[in-house]
Amino acid sequence: MKTRAITGFFFVIVMLASVMFGPYLFGAFYLVISCFCLFEFYKLIKENTASPNVIAGLINGALLFAAFALLSYSSIFGIPVLEGRNVAHKMLFLLPLCSSVIFIHELFKKAAAPFANIAFTYLGLIFTIVPFAFFHGLAYVSGGFNLHIPLGFLIMLWANDTGAYLAGRAFGRTKLFERHSPKKTWEGFIGGVLISAGTALILSYFYAELAREQWIIIALLISFFGTTGDLVESMFKRSINVKDSGGILPGHGGLLDRFDGLLLAAPIVYTYLYFISN
Repeated sequence: MKTRAITGFFFVIVMLASVMFGPYLFGAFYLVISCFCLFEFYKLIKENTASPNVIAGLINGALLFAAFALLSYSSIFGIPVLEGRNVAHKMLFLLPLCSSVIFIHELFKKAAAPFANIAFTYLGLIFTIVPFAFFHGLAYVSGGFNLHIPLGFLIMLWANDTGAYLAGRAFGRTKLFERHSPKKTWEGFIGGVLISAGTALILSYFYAELAREQWIIIALLISFFGTTGDLVESMFKRSINVKDSGGILPGHGGLLDRFDGLLLAAPIVYTYLYFISN
């Protein structure tokens, strides 16, 4: 328990620092995190299910994240916005070439199920890289770099997890989805929703770029889709008979275990802010 608490403390500090120290550190940090999550995914798949192309997947993942990140920047180390976006567009057009390597590699392998390997290589990109690209985009959804929205997202996500844990431990009786996560309960889920919504109400007084109702709606989206992402990751681990996605965080498992709530929630929240809020 002590190890878990210490790891959790430093994890929160690093996460907050990644958002608060400017756009370039923010982008670089989540590029690295997304690639680590992708590597964890491939490692688990290679041990239990198929043989995805790890190197090609990581190259495509880094290229995909970087291209979409560059599209958000108004300037890149002083380069005007137009030039920055030209670089991003060129990187996007490299994706078909880099992506074709995944197929070509299987031609020269003697694999029993080559298309399973190809499918899991692409699934890793969708499951890990795409959500982090959307999370990165939250900082730019209203124009220039604004740390308040991704920071608020993380705070509400943690509030939901904490509320669900405490309420579930104190009042949990009714199983939420026992087949995939026996410890989760409806009481815990409701507690997470209430704590996350309360946190959103507090954030609305400090971060006025969004209306109070918008913060609360985001909290509700995070609670629902964050919990769903947690269940999906539990389903993934159960399907390959593993307890944790890795051991990089002592007492907490792997990075996928820590970011499972973000995987579905970040794209949904971005979509809400982009199409509805704007």
